[in-house]
Amino acid sequence: MKRTRLSGAIGLLLVAGVGLSTTACSSGDDKPAADGKVTIVVNGLPPATEALKHKKFLEDVAEFEKLNPNIKIDAREGKMDPQTFAAKLAGGQLEDVFYVYFTDPAGLIAKHQVADITKYANESSVTKQIRPELLSVFSDESKKIYGLPAKNYSMGLLYNRALFTKAGLDPTKPPTTWEEVREAAKKIAALGDGTVGYGDYSKSNTGGWHFTAEMYSLGGSIATKSGDTWKASFNNPQGKQVLQQLKDMRWADNSMGSKQLLEWADLLQMMGSGKLGMYVATSDNIPTIVAQYKGDYKDYGLGAIPGGKGTLAGGEGYMFNAKATPAKIKAGLKWLEFEFTSPERSVKDIKWDAENKQPVGLPEPNLWTGDAAKQQADSAKQLQNTPVDNYAPFVTGNAKVPLKLEPPNAQQIYALLDVAMQKVLTDQNANIDALLKDAETQVNQILATVK
Repeated sequence: MKRTRLSGAIGLLLVAGVGLSTTACSSGDDKPAADGKVTIVVNGLPPATEALKHKKFLEDVAEFEKLNPNIKIDAREGKMDPQTFAAKLAGGQLEDVFYVYFTDPAGLIAKHQVADITKYANESSVTKQIRPELLSVFSDESKKIYGLPAKNYSMGLLYNRALFTKAGLDPTKPPTTWEEVREAAKKIAALGDGTVGYGDYSKSNTGGWHFTAEMYSLGGSIATKSGDTWKASFNNPQGKQVLQQLKDMRWADNSMGSKQLLEWADLLQMMGSGKLGMYVATSDNIPTIVAQYKGDYKDYGLGAIPGGKGTLAGGEGYMFNAKATPAKIKAGLKWLEFEFTSPERSVKDIKWDAENKQPVGLPEPNLWTGDAAKQQADSAKQLQNTPVDNYAPFVTGNAKVPLKLEPPNAQQIYALLDVAMQKVLTDQNANIDALLKDAETQVNQILATVK
């Protein structure tokens, strides 16, 4: 969902640069320079207001250009914006290599708006080290490749180890089922003094986002596709289970506290204050809780998603302009390999993080397999500045959980699903069947516009 805009600079600095002339971003019919030099452009450059990341990125560009004197990189700020993408593409202003979220590739591939890079990618060591399930996000049904991932995340259960200990719970064994979550939440709430056992969102699209994550954890879906048609698929026993458990925890158990209509920062602030036991989250919430809300790394653990039948996953990566020449594609892949997917780069980035007091040891991003994964893990172990043992339940548990992406038109759907989350958390007499039926009708109207 909104993870990318809320996560800041967690993990490796995963952005790509490339270059071109200052008058246009890309021209598919441009000829290679007589001297063999090529210029390419990408977006994703951190804004100047993020001074540390901006400086790091430009230093990487300079290092790359020194190693590859025939490639010129012109890095631009900005990311994928579905509202302006078509106009940029039609106007010849789309970058040669451009930043996308995991929810973007399928649609761009279907509309033939990106370049097939399979031939060149298979000649590179890049694809051989990327986790297959992540590479598949940038591939079509015939396994053709159109881009590469640069960062990933999946949802788990973030919990306060100190509160677990106080409540007589084992902080090394977080709940793995929703029944266990409910029981643990009751014990934590019983500590009193305003302590909340379990927290959840219901405002500003975050409620729909968490409803989706919780549906996935039960093996459910928000929308399914039959042929060319999408339909809502949450008005079922799994959808009812999600809402019923929240309603029971809120009203029967009183383990969720009386303050509701929460949005993203609220749960982080509550966790930082030491008054919240658990909530569904990603690993990059932890550094934010520490940096912005005065938390302590040692107090937080991360477990696998309860239920374990699926986890909401996402991330970001880069794709190639459909008009990019072979020379630009090759140059762009060389840059992506340099910046993101080689073992050497992962080690360098970890060292940079450690030197600049950025967190080292969080379980994600986790893009690699083979030597790259081992080299990254070994380097992180040597330089870790976070309590990695606290995340072991997540690493072990989520490794077995299927990854599932957001539904199409996710933000619009999340806004509608906020309503159901709000009702069960603020109205003791909320009718769950009616809420699901109303949401289904409205979501189907949105899905009818998906092309």
